Amino acid sequence: MKQDSDLRNNLKSIRTRLGMSQQDLANIASVTRQTISGVESGQYAPSVAITLRLAKALGCQVEDLFWLERDLPEIEAVLAKPVPNGQQLRVSMARVGGQWIAYPLIGKDAFRQDMIPADGEAVAVSHPFAGVPTAVPSSRQSRPTDCLPVVGSGVSASGSDEGASPVRVDGLRGISKLLFPEGVPAGYPKGESTSLTGTNKVRVRLLDDNLDTLHNTVVIAGCAPVISLWARATERWHPQLRVQYNFANSMAALHSLCRGEAHIAGMHLYDPETGEYNTPFVRDVLALREAVLITLGVWEEGLLLKSGNPMGIRTVSDLVAGGATIVNREIGSGSRMLLEQTLQKEQIPFDAVQGFDNVLKSHQDVAQAVVGGVADAGMSTASVATAFGLGFIPLHRSRYDLVILKEYLEEAPVQQLLSTLGHRMVHSQFEILGGYDISKIGEVVATV
Repeated sequence: MKQDSDLRNNLKSIRTRLGMSQQDLANIASVTRQTISGVESGQYAPSVAITLRLAKALGCQVEDLFWLERDLPEIEAVLAKPVPNGQQLRVSMARVGGQWIAYPLIGKDAFRQDMIPADGEAVAVSHPFAGVPTAVPSSRQSRPTDCLPVVGSGVSASGSDEGASPVRVDGLRGISKLLFPEGVPAGYPKGESTSLTGTNKVRVRLLDDNLDTLHNTVVIAGCAPVISLWARATERWHPQLRVQYNFANSMAALHSLCRGEAHIAGMHLYDPETGEYNTPFVRDVLALREAVLITLGVWEEGLLLKSGNPMGIRTVSDLVAGGATIVNREIGSGSRMLLEQTLQKEQIPFDAVQGFDNVLKSHQDVAQAVVGGVADAGMSTASVATAFGLGFIPLHRSRYDLVILKEYLEEAPVQQLLSTLGHRMVHSQFEILGGYDISKIGEVVATV
């Protein structure tokens, strides 16, 4: 029988792995060697009887030997971050605000502890599909355009730091409210809307046809390590739900929410002028868009120190007095903001602290730098200190909130995720870490 163009087989791979020649297999399956050769080369589609004989001879299932190559879907998506033109990408996919978002799995974004499986592949091309309708009809085809970048000292409204003097926070919320805390990436349009609508669109070839999984994906941007614990516990309660956790500092997470790249943003920023957590920053960035803030917990933030605290550090003043070297976090992170606010309160110049400009991008990286002797201290949380066996000096109790646009609250995947905040399984994961107060978990603390 002539080969079906959609029929694929794994016959040669399994045969050779078992150390069989074509003649060996032919003898066992009671067929000719030419039959084996024709099947392996794709020139011959075996009958049902021959298929069963081959599977029995090789000790496997028919499905292990033969399958149909289906035409997998392609959908149009917007890249969540700029990438070089022509770069072939592994991407993770989710439906946010009525359109598909593709998250490039590049560098550290491709890993948690293990490599993250991709949902599809794409090639980045600037403006390749302007005016082309998305593959999945939607009443909402554009991403938000009213996110407000906030100008800080020495930085342009576009977020570029070209020609800017070294950044220092001067009261209020300062520079940490910039759209791109690390400056605008190369090739990104400067001085334009914060929305990526109409740019960086790609065609994504899905790697399987399980669109239900993509539709049932909730995207959270944030930096709290407990988010991944919450996500995994939730997926056990709701096996059809997938939670995608994109690492981002507090301000980057908030802007990701505003640009339509996430359903939920996690943040822990304190405004000393108003005495409020998070809400002032949300109002500034989201402008007139409506959102709710739900508490995930209150954590202790402070100085991570080497085990046993050999330098006898008790306050930030001791960092300077003892000549300690620190590692800092990037602009836009709650840990960096707390350090700067504490130094300002103690009237300590930032450049008096050795290592102030040595920037790392996660709580884990800070802890590993202290464990490895790269630094004497760094800012993080009590739970991270415990996880790495480090000393800890508490400086502040920070409320970690989940910011959710009201338009997402009625979506079933988001409701499923939020419903688990009251589950004992989630609470136990938080409690065993230490350094977390979850007495108010799940409470709506503000609406904007």
